[in-house]
Amino acid sequence: MPWDSQELKHVDVGIVAAVGFLLAVGLIAVYSATQSSSPALANNFVKQVAFVFLGIVVLSVVVLMPMKWFRQYAYVFYFFALGLLVLVLFFGTGQGSVHRWFVIGPIRFQPSEIGKIATVFALARYLSEEKRNLSHPRDVLFALSIAGLPMLLVAKEPDLGTALVFAAIVLPMMFWAGLSLLSVFLFIAPIITLVSAFSFWSFTFAMLFITAVLIVSKRGLRVIIPNFILNVMVGILTPVLWGNLHEYQQNRILTFLGLKQDPQGLGYQVLQSKVAIGSGGMWGKGWTHGTQTQLRFLPEQHTDFIFSVVGEEFGFLGVSLVLLAFFFLLWRSFNIAIECRSKFASLVVVGAVVIIAFHVIINTGMTVGIMPVTGLPLPFLSYGGSALISNMILIGLILNAGRSRFQYF
Repeated sequence: MPWDSQELKHVDVGIVAAVGFLLAVGLIAVYSATQSSSPALANNFVKQVAFVFLGIVVLSVVVLMPMKWFRQYAYVFYFFALGLLVLVLFFGTGQGSVHRWFVIGPIRFQPSEIGKIATVFALARYLSEEKRNLSHPRDVLFALSIAGLPMLLVAKEPDLGTALVFAAIVLPMMFWAGLSLLSVFLFIAPIITLVSAFSFWSFTFAMLFITAVLIVSKRGLRVIIPNFILNVMVGILTPVLWGNLHEYQQNRILTFLGLKQDPQGLGYQVLQSKVAIGSGGMWGKGWTHGTQTQLRFLPEQHTDFIFSVVGEEFGFLGVSLVLLAFFFLLWRSFNIAIECRSKFASLVVVGAVVIIAFHVIINTGMTVGIMPVTGLPLPFLSYGGSALISNMILIGLILNAGRSRFQYF
């Protein structure tokens, strides 16, 4: 028997309850966001119900499979996912020059969702090997390449939002596997320099801060000097590269980052989203009674901006309960990562937690205008089969690790 029925007693009921609550809220919101639309769009609610049931089945299968099986075939799954990401660039479909989806009859799926899970498996397998030493640059660079290759392929589709998910996975998993806090800082420092490079005083402050950290670390001149030069070069080149961009390219980037208003373009979505959430007040306007939602002022309200529907119709209380459910889910999952005796299982849980948390932070942030509009769906709430099934697999892996947390493999 591949699994012990006694281990099912260790399945985290709290996580199951939190996911069940979020799925229910998602179905309620999707129905409200689509029921007054065209018949084709209204059918999305029925499809979402089917996705939820399929997701529950997939989750159950993943929970019952032996975790060591995922470890054994991690690299096989990873290269299979890379193959799909390459194929979608040639045979995928999308709007215009976008190639993100495979369409096979009535089935439509996004291989980047498979890629995220496969990358977590491959990183967990690589980082959990006993011979791995993250104080060696070779091991660090190889781990970065495991996440970097699918990230570049997804960015080529192009899908920048999902590509950023791959970038978000790698450092937390490496840190969990033993990468020093200083090394994590050295990876983040160029990003700090890039952001601060447009002002002399902010750049000066950033360089003083980075230099102080390097000196306090007492790593010697062989570490301090190259990293200092690297960050100075990033600071010098950033304004130069920015100045060589066309004005329309600069405007797109500024709007994407939320630093410039564009009421007729990307900014329109954020503006309508903030109006919807703000008009919900404390208690909301009531289910199917949101004016912004029912009059369809908000584009993509059943997918990327589903959080706005919850905010308008269920108010501050509704969004607070949703955010608390996410926090509870992630907290319980993180505790499982701490308790796992298997390093592979622990790393898989950390990767799953990072993926879900990243989606939640970016999606909810963009609906209130503090994060760029990236097109990342809200886990368990947004309409869509690929993302929902992917998230249910992640939860299945977390629950699987939880029920086998006392095993070594």
